[in-house]
Amino acid sequence: MNQPGPALEAMLRRLRETPAEFLAEPRIGSCTSAAGVAVSALVHDLMRMHGHAAPARWLAALGGLDPRARRNRLALAMITCWLLADAWFLARPLPLEALCAVFDSATPLLAQATAAHRFAADAADGEELVRVVLARLGYRPAGEAAAQAEDRLAAVSGAARRRLLEASRAAEKRARAVREALARKAAQEAADKWTRE
Repeated sequence: MNQPGPALEAMLRRLRETPAEFLAEPRIGSCTSAAGVAVSALVHDLMRMHGHAAPARWLAALGGLDPRARRNRLALAMITCWLLADAWFLARPLPLEALCAVFDSATPLLAQATAAHRFAADAADGEELVRVVLARLGYRPAGEAAAQAEDRLAAVSGAARRRLLEASRAAEKRARAVREALARKAAQEAADKWTRE
């Protein structure tokens, strides 16, 4: 976060104004007849706008393994493309490695914790996306000192980690309840069988 970047409010406004096309359903899989937006093409176009050709192998691996997680990751990649197509970023073509890092590590991590469309609709989630993307690119919001930007990034990223941890705990609680219910049912069936004999 060595260099001053765009104004945070301008980036948040851009997120709020995300066009419907960037909020549409992403295409899952490589079938060209499938419905939805071809996210790899969108990312490729963004990279061309910044003067790069995205490696084909990298574009092919853009999704996750679990279909639900892949959908959210791809939806967030679409929103991130809209953010990075801002005139401020296009005036300073970004290095290919930095752009790949945004889509390789930043968006998957954020997509694990939050539904993609919340980043465009919710100011706090939008701030998290903007700050994480700027940090991956080596920028900080305009008007903030490096230490202030790092502190604020840690604060908003901490909130995402807490949400992910809470979701993980809730899933474990549900799984434990299912295991206990299955164990009770098996015990009841064994007792019923014993009484019949």
